[in-house]
Amino acid sequence: MKKLMAIDGNSIINRAFYGIRPLTTKDGTPTNAVYGFVTILLKLLEEEKPDALCVTFDRKAPTFRHLAYEGYKAQRKGMPEELAAQMPILKDVLDAMNIPRYELDGWEADDLLGTIAARDTAAGWETVIVTGDKDSLQLVSDHATVKLVTTRMGQTTTRNMTPAVFREEYGFDPIHIVDLKALMGDSSDNIPGVKGIGEKTAMDLIQRYGSVEAIYQGLDTLEAKPAVLKKLREGEEGARLSYDLATIRCEAPIPFAPEDNLRQESHTSALYDLFLKLEFQKLIDKLGLKAPQGETPQEEQFTGTCTSEVVEDGARAQELLALWRGQESVNVLALPGLDVVAVEHRVNERECHAAVLRADKLEGYNDLLKALFAGDIQKNAHDVKSLLSRLLEEGIEGDGFVFDTALAAYLLAPTDGSYDLEKLGMSWFNHEYPKAKETYLAPDAFSPLGDEGTVLGALLSHCALIGALKEAMAPRLTELGMDKLYYEVELPLCAVLSRMEREGFLVDRKALGEFGEMLEGRIQAVQQRIYEEAGETFNILSPKQLGHILFDKLGLPPVKKTKTGYSTNAEVLEKLRGQAPIVDAVLEYRQYTKLSSTYVEGLTKVIAPDGRIHTSFQNTVTATGRLSSTEPNLQNIPIRTELGAELRKMFVAGPGNVLVDADYSQIELRLLAHIAGDEHMISAFRSGEDIHTITAGQVFGVPPEMVTRQMRSAAKAVNFGIVYGISDFSLSQDIGVTRKEAKAYMERYFERYSGVHAYMTDIVERARKDGFVSTLMGRRRWLPELKSSNFNMRSFGERVALNMPIQGTAADIIKLAMIRVDARLRAEGLKARLVLQVHDELIAECPEEEAETVKKLLTEEMEGVVSLAVPLTADAHVGKSWAEAH
Repeated sequence: MKKLMAIDGNSIINRAFYGIRPLTTKDGTPTNAVYGFVTILLKLLEEEKPDALCVTFDRKAPTFRHLAYEGYKAQRKGMPEELAAQMPILKDVLDAMNIPRYELDGWEADDLLGTIAARDTAAGWETVIVTGDKDSLQLVSDHATVKLVTTRMGQTTTRNMTPAVFREEYGFDPIHIVDLKALMGDSSDNIPGVKGIGEKTAMDLIQRYGSVEAIYQGLDTLEAKPAVLKKLREGEEGARLSYDLATIRCEAPIPFAPEDNLRQESHTSALYDLFLKLEFQKLIDKLGLKAPQGETPQEEQFTGTCTSEVVEDGARAQELLALWRGQESVNVLALPGLDVVAVEHRVNERECHAAVLRADKLEGYNDLLKALFAGDIQKNAHDVKSLLSRLLEEGIEGDGFVFDTALAAYLLAPTDGSYDLEKLGMSWFNHEYPKAKETYLAPDAFSPLGDEGTVLGALLSHCALIGALKEAMAPRLTELGMDKLYYEVELPLCAVLSRMEREGFLVDRKALGEFGEMLEGRIQAVQQRIYEEAGETFNILSPKQLGHILFDKLGLPPVKKTKTGYSTNAEVLEKLRGQAPIVDAVLEYRQYTKLSSTYVEGLTKVIAPDGRIHTSFQNTVTATGRLSSTEPNLQNIPIRTELGAELRKMFVAGPGNVLVDADYSQIELRLLAHIAGDEHMISAFRSGEDIHTITAGQVFGVPPEMVTRQMRSAAKAVNFGIVYGISDFSLSQDIGVTRKEAKAYMERYFERYSGVHAYMTDIVERARKDGFVSTLMGRRRWLPELKSSNFNMRSFGERVALNMPIQGTAADIIKLAMIRVDARLRAEGLKARLVLQVHDELIAECPEEEAETVKKLLTEEMEGVVSLAVPLTADAHVGKSWAEAH
């Protein structure tokens, strides 16, 4: 039996729209719903493998239901503007994919689905109806399955509703879902039903009597409460009208035959162009779409001719170096091992020339690299930090980088997450550079047996792309006011980070091993306690097995349930803390096992032969501008627990050296005071006294000396929570008071710090109007979420609008401080070197005799990096280990 899959287009695009975060193209066109729909479609095709496929849509014209009942769907809100804008795009995509679509004035998509299913059945076909709307469940039959779709946070799940599954869940046949709705009504479609009859009563009646018709025929002998019988008698007209409204018609006059919908190849050229415009690079890759043969890019920065050469003569190499020194800038692309480097320069407005330098073709190649990557040749590159790190591995300190296309792309679109060169070629020029990277990065790419022409062509196309991107991106940075941030902060920071990565942080391997042994002993001991409390052995890390022990066997009150059983996450266990010894023991066990596996084992694996851990600093990841650290992440070494803080003792200075650790004091609160211009908060910081004590005194109306620990704690929680848009509920949870008390704290806070309150309101409104927020240095965060019709998305956007200017400015400041500290250490000939940055904290390693000098230097540079309405203060300490210095 052949199978046809019919998709409810409006239902699925709605679920995609609300289930996936806002996405837009570079020009602001919303795309999340289309992207989500296509992703769901591809998943469905893989699961069902139908022979035929079609999509149905509603139309705006009134249907026969609207004519029968004026109130039909009257309470429905209009389609959100950003979703409506994507409907024609989706239809263009379906046309390009060669997927038939059906829509008809006066008829709903549900009726078209019913008609399609009926005609499939008559032709001996099987139908799979894909929808998120339960109205279609009445179409379930031996020949038609309804596949119910739900999408949440980008994750799509489906459930196949067959006659057997439906009967098990509802207790009657699928067709009688219409009878159920006739009694209980449907608020989403504004179907009235019988007034006063709810779902529970309606379900009971249909399970016992089968249909509305049977109920009304036998109303006099019906076994029901008098009140229910009265409602049924009075509501008969509503029930019969509702039955008619809820019934899907299966005779829509559409030109449909199942064989006309057999799956066909997509119009690849049209689909490629569409996905290119929509910036769906992942879908282009997934579907293996290619640009039509011989097609030229839709948009290019350089349209002249370009000559190229592979340099094999030392004299020619020197000649080129002299030529490059006279250029405004050259484009450079190096292979990871640096044994092949492409360099391109402009000859004139219509001509360019590219040279390929190869280690296997040139003598004195290392000296040539030193000359190329010296400061007197101005270079554009992609991902400068990584290139500088590779150069340092070869003993070359690179300089002269004037543009980094990856960094520029990150500043212009900080939430994109990926700044791959090929992807940027697509999004900026609507032109694909098909798998060029795979071509020249292949292990045998430059072997004598390789296809040199193809490899060099791929390499040089990417080298040219760097130059084209620079020409497009540089004016955009200027236009958005990010020149200073880019050229004075982000770009120079690359060299600082590459040196820090090279330097690494020394680890006391022996102490780390002993710490691990101690943890293992504690793990064994607490494990035994848990088994004794449980009365049996089980997998403590299995939520299912732990849930069984806690809630089934020991009878603790379940706090939260999931689809797979009881939740045993940290939040649940914290609420159960103190109710049984086993709960505290499990929390303890989790702490020990995480410390052991994530930190002791994890850190031991990445200690380099020099005894140091060389983390990688990521400078194009976070939307706020903060640096992150990977392989391993040294920014999440726990400090709140006593045992976690012990890990900092394992990070030490080398022989004869010490660590100097300086961190900003309450930088985000100081920035809040400055940005909000709140005179009371500014005055509090200028006084030099404890801000939390002063705030507590002002909020609670007592002198500072009478502020209690509880008052200060509440003030501190509000102070820090305000930056992140904390709610009264969250505050009450944080400080252990009632929601009413928390609300009163916040009201008194805002009464005192009215400037902060005004800022919080103004920044969100300004962001809604402008579409972005920015830091003091001009870093932008675009906020399409603020225009979303989804409440949760909008709320997220509002929280980001509140905290990004503060958190982002703090990130900009610490970056600028790193650049200045590094420059001074080098300029003053000190042996001290920066080894780590963690949010508002800088750590340097230096000889003991330099400790006081470096401590003073760090403090001066960090405090003097910007001028604010309040003083920036940094505290610095010296120690042999990170723990001691902190």
